[in-house]
Amino acid sequence: MQFKVPQNVQREDKIVGPLTLRQLIMCGVGGGIAYAIYVSLGKDYLWITWLPPVAIVVLITVLFAFVRPLDMDFSRFLAVYLEFVLLPQKRVWVQSSAEIITSMYASSTQQQSKVEKKAEAKAEQMIDKKKKLEELSKILNSH
Repeated sequence: MQFKVPQNVQREDKIVGPLTLRQLIMCGVGGGIAYAIYVSLGKDYLWITWLPPVAIVVLITVLFAFVRPLDMDFSRFLAVYLEFVLLPQKRVWVQSSAEIITSMYASSTQQQSKVEKKAEAKAEQMIDKKKKLEELSKILNSH
């Protein structure tokens, strides 16, 4: 017997026309909010008053339901972008240190001085080792 194996199981199923269930729910919620704003403001005010909030809600709904930048949902894209903007870009790594990696921008001066002192101590140890190695090589070469 031969069975049909689905090729793209990550793709969402289409529920109504080209809309997926997620898009349909987002459009329903966003449209309901926009309609509620229109009904509450449309009776008493001119279109100049109710049009901007309705347009903003519709725009946000369309963004979250249909726009897919970099082949991601807009909500995921927004979260990744905010993470990129808010988290520090530079990180400092000190070899064989047991401390948490600190950011150049977010760390305090005390933390920076600790990292600098450790780096200086490590450099001094390397210099001492190099001097001892040179002394040992002179002793071995003379005998």
